[in-house]
Amino acid sequence: MLFRRALVSGVVAALAASLASCSSAAPPTVSPDSPTTAELRERATCAVDALADPEGVAFGVNLDWGSQSVREYADLLGREPADVVSFVPLPWDGHERQWVLEAAQQAAVAGSAHLLTIEPQDGLAAVDDAAVADLVTLLQEITELGVPVVLRFAHEMNGSWYAWGQQPDQYVDTFRRVASAVHDEVPGAAMMWAPNYGGGYPFTGGAYTAEAGSSAAEALDTDGDGAVTDADDPYAPYYPGDEYVDWVGMSLYHWGSAYPWGENELPEEGKFAAQLTGTYDGLGGDESGVPDFYTEYGEQRGKPLAIPETAALVVERGDPESEAEIKQAWWRQIFAPETREVFPMLRMVNWFEWTKHEPEVDDTVAWSVLGDETTAAEFAADLPEWLRFAGDVDCDE
Repeated sequence: MLFRRALVSGVVAALAASLASCSSAAPPTVSPDSPTTAELRERATCAVDALADPEGVAFGVNLDWGSQSVREYADLLGREPADVVSFVPLPWDGHERQWVLEAAQQAAVAGSAHLLTIEPQDGLAAVDDAAVADLVTLLQEITELGVPVVLRFAHEMNGSWYAWGQQPDQYVDTFRRVASAVHDEVPGAAMMWAPNYGGGYPFTGGAYTAEAGSSAAEALDTDGDGAVTDADDPYAPYYPGDEYVDWVGMSLYHWGSAYPWGENELPEEGKFAAQLTGTYDGLGGDESGVPDFYTEYGEQRGKPLAIPETAALVVERGDPESEAEIKQAWWRQIFAPETREVFPMLRMVNWFEWTKHEPEVDDTVAWSVLGDETTAAEFAADLPEWLRFAGDVDCDE
């Protein structure tokens, strides 16, 4: 089973340490020539539309906020990212809310968008009218910095490891309420629907697995055989509807090629494209029954598609050359010329720039590609011309 677990508790703590001491977190200096609040809102509205422009693919980053600022990351890469990712629970406390604002201030300085991942850690019932109103107010404050927001709400909802997981009816209702409020009140923000990759569905054994006989299990039994199995559609029961969804997304990592995960293994040729289209037949088992996510939710529905998180698993075992080769093989699949040709609805790719302990493998994984000078230089050199970075679209005219 391949999935990402919640990062929010670590990320918000890291934001506290990083942003408190980072000078770039301060709001831009106001001068007589500074844009007005109305002009900044208009800039955010222009920029959030431009992110989905078919002329290119936005390149962004999941930052390790505890050890790196947006400015420091941009200095290593040689370019400002088109978007930066952060995570926050909803409802939140005052500190968590402030850390999101400070991350947005760093994005404002860099000219980046903010992909804000909202995690209802107390369950979907806690996303009441007051929580939605608070979220709208926060998004308005961010867009008043001139920063566009893509809101990834309750991602990986088809998984069994989150408090909002495998509750399709309640999830759809909650997503719609949030999307309606955001669409009505924050023109500089867009909604992203982002399930987990369907290989391994229904992910039995998690704390939030839909119980047999429950109304949730009945809704998830798409083939009507009386049970939720790998023959059921891992995406469709959770889709809120085209009018509520602006972006579709899916996190795609190379965790290895066979269970149990944790071995340093080169990705199979064509793995990235095969996972995105539901044709991957990994060494760990046949997953060819997974639907074609790209065609169904990107191409046929006309939705811009994002890879909100990606990287290749490397556990440092004293062989830096082969470890770097794994990372390079993965990024070269994603940034291959045929990616742009075969997947024209792909509009965003965000690298997971972390080195962290992963409970799935009970080890420290070096997901980062900028952690050493040689790999960083090779990564930067391989970034294709069709990627877009901060400043590639002018919304000040």
